[in-house]
Amino acid sequence: MIALQYLRENPDNVIERLKIKNFDASEYVRDILHFDKLKRSLQKQLDDNLAQQNKIAKEIGILFKEKKTAEAEILKERTAQLKIESKKIEEELVKNEAAINEILILLPNLPHHSVAKGKSAEDNEIVSSEGDTTTAPFMLPHWDLCEKMNLINFEIGTKLTGAGFPIYIGKGAKLQRALINFFLDNAVSNGYIELQTPYVVNEDSAFATGQLPDKEGQMYHITKDNLYLIPTAEVPVTNVYRNKIVKPEELPIKHCAYSACFRREAGSYGQDVRGLNRLHQFDKVEIVQITQPEKSYAALDEMKSYVSSLLQKLELPFRILRLCGGDISFTSALTFDFEVYAKGQQKWLEVSSVSNFENFQANRMKLRYKNNEGKMQMLHTLNGSALALPRIVVALLENHQKENNTILIPKALQPYTGFDCI
Repeated sequence: MIALQYLRENPDNVIERLKIKNFDASEYVRDILHFDKLKRSLQKQLDDNLAQQNKIAKEIGILFKEKKTAEAEILKERTAQLKIESKKIEEELVKNEAAINEILILLPNLPHHSVAKGKSAEDNEIVSSEGDTTTAPFMLPHWDLCEKMNLINFEIGTKLTGAGFPIYIGKGAKLQRALINFFLDNAVSNGYIELQTPYVVNEDSAFATGQLPDKEGQMYHITKDNLYLIPTAEVPVTNVYRNKIVKPEELPIKHCAYSACFRREAGSYGQDVRGLNRLHQFDKVEIVQITQPEKSYAALDEMKSYVSSLLQKLELPFRILRLCGGDISFTSALTFDFEVYAKGQQKWLEVSSVSNFENFQANRMKLRYKNNEGKMQMLHTLNGSALALPRIVVALLENHQKENNTILIPKALQPYTGFDCI
């Protein structure tokens, strides 16, 4: 959530920067400033009222000491009236505060200065690319490989639950488990402390990290208990620090977590969702950092390098894209997407997003620390997929397939799988 003080002091800048995300904030800002002016007026009325009550209370004490009971009683009646008035003002302040917050939560995060405007993914900037994307005629898409080698069954998953819920079999299941452990071990060796968190969260947690109200339709909602299946471990991991004041010596906070992820993916259809390309349930290892504002972009670069190292170890061709304003998320200030090339489909597939949210999430969850000057300040939060499994499995199967019906396992992964080929 954009800080109210920043918006109050920089309304034109907020409007201009949100245009980069193709969001017209002019009416929102106008209404917020209106309610904010009213709020400050009400606060002044309340402060004056309370000051008057305190002044009269002292006068009443003096009058009683002087045995001027009748005059004291008159002032007591005035105090009672002031209390009624102050209660009404307080009620109006609460309503006003709610009105401001209802509008503020509808505003996306301000994009970083390096984010280009753009309208869609077609306008994203390719920052770097590495690896061989040369294909061969014998290369099959992963859904054919999975059927041929009995690694993943999509039809049984559809029978049990529905489309987008596959079943992994034999070496397909072992490959999943191997990747999870590979990603977690690499994260821990790079200074991330592993957490195991719930797969369901309450409304406050979903709001704090920005899933509500922006992505409400994309989450599975358990209506009876008003709980949500998590779309990513980012939600519970970051919320561990909701309503906390962190000590400077605890920073940076670095966590990793494995979880199943659940996404409704409403409106998804066609070739892009075939096989493992887009699922409603999938596995992912997430990395999260919480750090001081002046250090957050160095942390983002560190996370980018770390995700790159994972893809290099898996011997996969990949590229990094800086997302434009039309493709960046509601909560993010700057996002880099990692895409792997799937040779069987001859297309690029996103496998990770690494994002800096600056203080957007921290402001929602009241995540703070005392800076060097002893002042309370919002922290910056970052997260990244490291990595999402389905499309990594796609890339491993499609890129490492050989003409002799064999799929080679990268050397870095072999200690985890226990086999060097399928």
